[in-house]
Amino acid sequence: MTRATPAPGVSRAEYPWLLPSALSDPELPGDRGGRERPRRTVRDWIVDTCAFVFAAFIGLVALESVLEADNAEIVIFLDLIAGLAACLAVWLRRRWPMGLAVTLVVVGTLAPAAGGAMLVALFSVAVHRPFKPVAAVAALAVAASVVQPFVRPDPTLSLWGSIVLGAVFVLLAIGWGMLVRARRQLVIALRERAMRAESEAELRAERAQRLAREAIAREMHDVLAHRLTLLSVHAGALEFRPDAKPAEIARAAGVIRDSAHEALQDLREIIGVLRTPGEAAAGGGVAERPQPTLATLDSLIAESREAGMKVTLDNRVPDPSAVPAATGRTVYRIAQEALTNARKHAPGTEVTVRVAGERGQGLTVEVVNPAPAGDVEAVPGSGQGLIGLTERAALAGGRLDHGPDPDGGFRVHAWLPWPP
Repeated sequence: MTRATPAPGVSRAEYPWLLPSALSDPELPGDRGGRERPRRTVRDWIVDTCAFVFAAFIGLVALESVLEADNAEIVIFLDLIAGLAACLAVWLRRRWPMGLAVTLVVVGTLAPAAGGAMLVALFSVAVHRPFKPVAAVAALAVAASVVQPFVRPDPTLSLWGSIVLGAVFVLLAIGWGMLVRARRQLVIALRERAMRAESEAELRAERAQRLAREAIAREMHDVLAHRLTLLSVHAGALEFRPDAKPAEIARAAGVIRDSAHEALQDLREIIGVLRTPGEAAAGGGVAERPQPTLATLDSLIAESREAGMKVTLDNRVPDPSAVPAATGRTVYRIAQEALTNARKHAPGTEVTVRVAGERGQGLTVEVVNPAPAGDVEAVPGSGQGLIGLTERAALAGGRLDHGPDPDGGFRVHAWLPWPP
């Protein structure tokens, strides 16, 4: 695709959204001509027929003026042959627009009957070629319109009248063709813009789906990891203490049952997010449970204590219900993941959960556990939980730091904004 100056009437200032190709005079169908030009459509046949009729009409008008002049019969005959050949050559304007236009400009200077065909050829050049070659042909045609009255004067017009009339017809043909080309380029640019907008919409939809999947995966990890850890701890206790008292076995079995039930409920809710409302109703979906907030942090601590953990909660927020739901939910998930990690990697230690802050200054949450006593059985983990918490805090406009303490313990500290 060739690059040239912008088409007349199309500028980046007027259409800033146009693609660079649209502003660089892109090729239109039939610009290359020759064998690469597609076959004529019904519309092309109609347009070419109208162009032929127009060229023949203008040629007959010019031939009438030739008959009124005192010309020899051989000159009139040659004018008639030249005019007929020029009109027939109009059918070749789509294949060789430049060569035909230059040829007809030269012939039209000597034979006025070819003037109509010359105007059609100039129009075709302006439609199918960029500005620079069109300007060159236009300059040649204007020069020919100045020379033509001296070579073949018109008895019905004065010398200056013939020059002005010829130049006006040439400029009208060129200008009309350039206007048609600019309009076609604008249509191409609009089509490209529509295709680009459609592609961008598809990319936005794919990105939204990817973000939704990531959010669901993060939520599934945060929720189910806590539940499954409880199941693992109590199942391990039953495995290694088969001689435990019946009351302790019953208590552990109850925790396992409750944790399994809660895990199933959470899993059903997360899967329900992937369904449309109609599908959820058809599938017998349950009503969505309230999402956790800072006000429900006490229940999380109580659940961990029931599982045998030693947890100390230091909540210095006077009114937890006043914390925004999204911020409170993030605090809850951070504490939940930190307790899950402490239960897996530092069993038997006392975990401290501190929450403090006030409106306008932000909210801090810190979960600290000391180093475990003795050797601890390695529990598989991918570390994705802490990565997900860091991303969750960043999305909420805050930050999260985590790492080991000098004494061998582990600390998770986060700050979240709390608008005034």
